[in-house]
Amino acid sequence: FLFVFIRFVFFPVLSLATGTSLPLAIVESCSMYHQGNLFGNFTAWYDRHDAKYSKFIINEADFKEFPLKNGFNKGDILFIIGADPKKLEEGDIIIFNANQRNPIIHRIVDIKEKNGTRVFSTIGDNNNGQLSFESEITENMFVGKTAFKIAPYLGWIKLVFYDWKKP
Repeated sequence: FLFVFIRFVFFPVLSLATGTSLPLAIVESCSMYHQGNLFGNFTAWYDRHDAKYSKFIINEADFKEFPLKNGFNKGDILFIIGADPKKLEEGDIIIFNANQRNPIIHRIVDIKEKNGTRVFSTIGDNNNGQLSFESEITENMFVGKTAFKIAPYLGWIKLVFYDWKKP
């Protein structure tokens, strides 16, 4: 009964309230992981990733101003909200469809105008570089924006049952 209630009552109401079809997301990879996260040394983490961000003209001071500057962990549950793509900024963490098994949650590192619409480039904070599908994310691929982390690691309850099936 609880599963039915959550799936058919709670999620539709939450989707309506947040303005996105995916109001909650469980982090399924380590692409946004920062070693030590909350208790880690941000400067040491940034020093290891500086070259990747300098390509996008993002420095340590810029990054410190970004939302969720300390990344998040596999298994964290994130609260996602709908957002106007015209109001998104560098540093925002978005969720988007990229013809992958699940939507991708990465940080915006560049925004351009193309044919009258915004085109976003993202990167995973813990990835070495951009993945092939994240250099031109169009508005129609956009699902939502990460507002905050609801429950650290609680998503592992689901991942334990599904993660082992991944190739």
